Amino acid sequence: MITKFRNIVLATCCFALVATGAATAQSGKKKGKAQQATATETPALQQPSEQEQQISESLFLDGMKHFMLEDYDKALQLFQKAYTLTPDNAAINYKLAETYMVLKNPRAATPFAQAAILKEPKNPYYYLLLAQLHTDQKQFTEAAQAYNDLMRNVPDSDQYLFQLADLYLSQSKYADALKTYERIEKKFGPMEQLSVNRQQIYLRQKNITKAIEEGEKLLANSPTEIRYFLAQAELYNASQQTDKAIVTLQKALRMEPNNPYAHLMLSDLHRQKGDRTQSEKEIKLAFASPELDIDTKVRILVDLIRQLPNPEIEDVSLELADLTIQSHPEEAKAFAVAGDLQTIVGKKTQARNNYLKAVKLDDSHFKIWQQIVLLDAELNESAALVEHSEEALELFPNQAIFWFYNGTGHLIEKNYDKAVKALEHGKRLSAAEPELVAQFNMQLGDGYNSLKDYKRSDEAYEAVLALDADNEHVLNNYSYFLSLRNHNLEKAKTMAGRLVQKYPNNPTYLDTYAWVLYKAGDYKNALKYLEQAIALSDDATIVEHYGDVLFKLGKKEEAIAQWQRAKLKGEASAFIDKKIKDKKLYE
Repeated sequence: MITKFRNIVLATCCFALVATGAATAQSGKKKGKAQQATATETPALQQPSEQEQQISESLFLDGMKHFMLEDYDKALQLFQKAYTLTPDNAAINYKLAETYMVLKNPRAATPFAQAAILKEPKNPYYYLLLAQLHTDQKQFTEAAQAYNDLMRNVPDSDQYLFQLADLYLSQSKYADALKTYERIEKKFGPMEQLSVNRQQIYLRQKNITKAIEEGEKLLANSPTEIRYFLAQAELYNASQQTDKAIVTLQKALRMEPNNPYAHLMLSDLHRQKGDRTQSEKEIKLAFASPELDIDTKVRILVDLIRQLPNPEIEDVSLELADLTIQSHPEEAKAFAVAGDLQTIVGKKTQARNNYLKAVKLDDSHFKIWQQIVLLDAELNESAALVEHSEEALELFPNQAIFWFYNGTGHLIEKNYDKAVKALEHGKRLSAAEPELVAQFNMQLGDGYNSLKDYKRSDEAYEAVLALDADNEHVLNNYSYFLSLRNHNLEKAKTMAGRLVQKYPNNPTYLDTYAWVLYKAGDYKNALKYLEQAIALSDDATIVEHYGDVLFKLGKKEEAIAQWQRAKLKGEASAFIDKKIKDKKLYE
């Protein structure tokens, strides 16, 4: 009866150990509430009776059922009852230890694991459990001792040297790990993974010489393994043996000519040697390969972007961006990074088009949409600005910046009602950002003026000047619109005069100031500033204004000649044809 019980217990115990990993993952479900038994409670004098052994066996088997059902609290209670009857039973001690471990109580579990080993010192599972318990408690010296005890006491258990080495490695005990690898090699012979592990240890110790020696062993034993050639080349490079690194990579490429990582490393090595032509050739070969992952390519391109503007790398950077798109045509980030690069080097149309391709593949990136509308504005493509800002607003309706660009686009397109509505909505969204509110007020001043809502236009401009007294856009437009209305000309003269004083060579500001003087009847000074403006620009409006001032000064023929010149330039006023035909001034 006792022998039968022992066999059942050991068989069940081993099976339960295999399931320990799964049980541990579920251990957070329940917390142990049962009173903890301890290994020191073992009755010393009296051996259990046959009946007690039978009851203990029954309790143990019931406990195993609950353990398998993950009812660990109930299992613990049953194991504890079995323990009180047969405390010298190794399997019961083991299961108590395992159950406490599953219930996250390694401290309570440890004495039972130790007791199990004392009862059956030849069972490897008991040592493994004890090692795990010590590890959970960060008792790494004790955990290592458990592995060593296992291999000393259990025959044919040298395979656990690998776990011992991993334990040492996890604790950065590199000397102990290396000694353990020597023990493994003596027992099992040379192994590729041992060389890899040793090499990693030497690298952590910054012992490049030893790491290279291990790499040479790897190459000798695995002469067709490309990754070892790449790793060895990196080590040669780290030890400033550039030529050896190049030779090693060339060997790799003879076996695998299109390996992009080898080409990428060669590019860097040739750059270090000052061979720019060969470096660019190698990096292009790497970028042409779809096997070089997109993130690596983007990282390299971002690094190049940080170095721009730089004429020496501009062309190759643009070519690498194109190669990235060609090899990853379904990756939004390929088009996005190309757009970033092209924006910096001034290729704004190509950049905007690549950003648009990026959002077709992935429209979730706010910053890409922001770049699109910004480039629309810089390219003076107001219809595109309206279209793209509306697309962006469908995705980001609470982003004020898109309402700003939408309103600005409509303003340029002369859709003044839509412009004002968009700008007003964006301004409300920007209430907590005074500087952004000022940008909205700046555009609203123009929009309200176009709608002839002069009171609100003036209020918007004044709000901007209260925050930024030198705002060029407002000083120019506000003063010009006041002059067109013949309203508050002294204020208009003051604002326009500030601009001319600060920017004496800006033809637009010179024209505005001259026009304010013209409206105030100061034709001689108006002529003076228009002559300065027209020497800097042949803009149709400036030329027409010049003709108007000449007419007021009695120089009729010269005025007509300037009006004709303005008409040829285009974008003159609606009165230009009538002025020329009637030879008369109209405003």
